[in-house]
Amino acid sequence: MTIEWTGPRHFSLDPKDPAFYQNPYHYYAQLHERGGPLFWEQYGMWCLAGFKQVDRALRDKRFARLPPPGFERPPYPKHLAAFAQTEKFSLLALEPPDHTRLRRLVNRAFVSRQVETMADDIRQLTNDCIDQFAADGQAELLAQFATPIPVTVIARLLGVPKIHTADLLNWSHAMVKVYTMTQSREDEIAANQASVAFMDFLDELLKQRRKQPDNNLLSHLIAQQREPDGPSNDEIMSIAILLLNAGHEATVHQIGNAIADIIRHPPANPRWWDDPQTSDQVVAECLRHDAPLHLFTRYAQQEVDLGNGVSIDAGTEIALLLGAANRCPIQFANTDDFEPLRSPNANVSLGAGLHFCVGAPLARLELRIALSTLFGRLPNLTLTSDPLYTDSFHFHGLSALHVNW
Repeated sequence: MTIEWTGPRHFSLDPKDPAFYQNPYHYYAQLHERGGPLFWEQYGMWCLAGFKQVDRALRDKRFARLPPPGFERPPYPKHLAAFAQTEKFSLLALEPPDHTRLRRLVNRAFVSRQVETMADDIRQLTNDCIDQFAADGQAELLAQFATPIPVTVIARLLGVPKIHTADLLNWSHAMVKVYTMTQSREDEIAANQASVAFMDFLDELLKQRRKQPDNNLLSHLIAQQREPDGPSNDEIMSIAILLLNAGHEATVHQIGNAIADIIRHPPANPRWWDDPQTSDQVVAECLRHDAPLHLFTRYAQQEVDLGNGVSIDAGTEIALLLGAANRCPIQFANTDDFEPLRSPNANVSLGAGLHFCVGAPLARLELRIALSTLFGRLPNLTLTSDPLYTDSFHFHGLSALHVNW
């Protein structure tokens, strides 16, 4: 498959084509050669792919997650009514002042010193996972390692009993398909059903936590309902669902992608993990080199000149290609190479600006502990088959990761 250029700045590229989602970087390189902005026919949007352009747009107040006054986002169809309700108060669907208020409430649970207190639990969880397969000499690490760690961490953070983690996984897998913008009607119906089940579950859990508060995020948010600007029940539900769907899905994919990157680019140095600075550099390169989220959108709040003779009107939605920005040859030397100690190494995998990932400290901590523990205990991991990526362009992650040692 090749990019079909339908005009100087217009291109056709099927995001459902296996050639693309198995290696989008090959096609990003062609976009970089043209320079932005570029119009992607299948999405009907102008796209930014260069690092500086994407990073600037993420921080630019002329762009927002919501259309400007006088414009409306296209409504969800009726068969997605429950899903729309879960999105109504999502931090990713709000702008100030509502975003500022809810973000402040959630931030208190994600400050670095509080996240670091979770390190021992995450390390124990990681070792417990490895104990289940260490004697086997082989494993499928996506299912046996990359998936259970983030969902268990999110469940503990929210205060969800362990017996319900399988439900969380099923609901998350169904709901995130709507974010891909390439889902089928059947996918949407399944996502709506998952939304109903998730909200019903959270409603009951909130009732329990009011009677028996604990040291978890839901109890923390319930306690703040007594404040004048405290969150409503619907807002708490949206926050919980966002943390699961965005945090869990992205972290699973990032752990899997990072393991594959390190195995594919030997030799891994055990000393990487001995020093906080070098371990942070390895994590940053994993985030840059094969990010778990590749496309995010923004609405222009006014007429904006995107450069190269392209101007867009207020209310226009644009696509920011995060995965492409992380491989921008202008920003990164040897951009396609995996260089664990690359420095400096800014990336946009966790966003930037107002909507910078609220769970970023936790995501980095999970990734650092998961990688250091796995490669510390099993330093001779080898791929037994070439990993394949799932048919889900926005969430870029592997379908399986078979290894032996």
